[in-house]
Amino acid sequence: MKSLLLPLTMIGALTMPSMTLANDSVDKASLEKAHQLRDSALRSNLGYDIVESLTVEVGPRLAGTPADLVAVAWAEDKFKALGFDKVYKQPVEVRHWERGFAKASVTAPFPQPLAITALGDSIATPKGGLKGELVFFDSVDELRQANPKDVKGKIVYIDARMHRHLEGKEYSTTVAGRSIGSSVASKKGAIGLIIRSIGTDSSRFPHTGNMNYKDGVNKIPAGAISTSDAMMLMQMKKRGLPISINMELETRAYKPKTSYNVIGEITGSKYPDEYILIGAHLDSWDEGTGALDDGAGVGIVMAAAHEIKKLKPKRTIRVVLFANEEGGLIGAKEYRKANAKELHKIKLAGESDFGARNIWRFDSQVHPDNLDVMAHINKVLKPLSINSGNNKAGGGPDVSILPEKGVPVFSLRQDGTDYFDYHHTPNDTLDKINPTELAQNVAAWAVVAYVTAQADEKLLPLPKKKAK
Repeated sequence: MKSLLLPLTMIGALTMPSMTLANDSVDKASLEKAHQLRDSALRSNLGYDIVESLTVEVGPRLAGTPADLVAVAWAEDKFKALGFDKVYKQPVEVRHWERGFAKASVTAPFPQPLAITALGDSIATPKGGLKGELVFFDSVDELRQANPKDVKGKIVYIDARMHRHLEGKEYSTTVAGRSIGSSVASKKGAIGLIIRSIGTDSSRFPHTGNMNYKDGVNKIPAGAISTSDAMMLMQMKKRGLPISINMELETRAYKPKTSYNVIGEITGSKYPDEYILIGAHLDSWDEGTGALDDGAGVGIVMAAAHEIKKLKPKRTIRVVLFANEEGGLIGAKEYRKANAKELHKIKLAGESDFGARNIWRFDSQVHPDNLDVMAHINKVLKPLSINSGNNKAGGGPDVSILPEKGVPVFSLRQDGTDYFDYHHTPNDTLDKINPTELAQNVAAWAVVAYVTAQADEKLLPLPKKKAK
């Protein structure tokens, strides 16, 4: 087995929360079973087998497409095959957009092709392509400051760069070019947008991703070129000559479709109306097979709940596979709305949506009176080289909208150093997943969900924030 130990320098850099270990918050028998559960999950390949099944039998599953409904049926069948006590669906209206054909090239001063992909929801270019001169910016903020005379009638190019980081920190600072760049460019009079892919690789795989047109702003076509081609463009720019581009995007938008959040439950033996929610998102982009984003998460949470089932947890374990996360947390928002009157029954929630590398830290966001339960979890996780973090967890993308409603959340922080090499590319495929690392994830998720489910003390909602 590959070592799960992390460098001591990483461990020393953590900020440790203040947690008091109360011996009576979780009974001794449950803690002993949690240790056994952890070790059993480490030896199991179930998580990997689930991801393999999803990527091979379904593959890419863009929301609203026929493949999306194939994924929904697959999830229902898989929950039932794994012996979940209750399996059901929750309808969600989702957009239906398809990519179609995409190509681009530099037409002057040095003609050559570019590897490009359309950004999600982009409109198509005119037939034969969109031709124009590039105007360069390093960020959306720089574009905002531009004189409209310098942009009008041109194709905006944004060269916001990401670098590798354990926590993928630069994603949040570079993604604005993808998400809102088209509308900002359009306001300045641009006829199109091209961005450097939001990724950390050096390849000719362009990264797609969702973008949003602002209401009342003229829509312009938007695409992303590979990081390798972005480097070439910037070198070409140094020659001081105008650069002209032709890009052709053959996208199509259809009427909204109905998709589903797919939910499986292991019924609690003592508190069946109290829930530990663990989730992932079922949809994926259409370029790869969605193995890392978020097939891995699907495999992790389904396998973790299955491992817990044989121990008959006191609280119900609810696994939610959210619809259309990639389109803007659409399934999560519908889940929150449909369950608005019962959110108080969710005693802890978390989502796995950051690939399949080893987990290195456990964060929570719980009521201060329940930090003792988190301390018990930390103790069981320690042999997995998972360290205690802070009480400021976000919970994961879909789950991040629940804390404002008082729902406690947790985050199991994965090594994201190379996650953005593959994110939203054709290279997001099963071969990028290490089964041993995935099993460590399953073990950790099983421990967090089980120990919390077994807590004898009252699990409280988050304190209401004081008005500023």
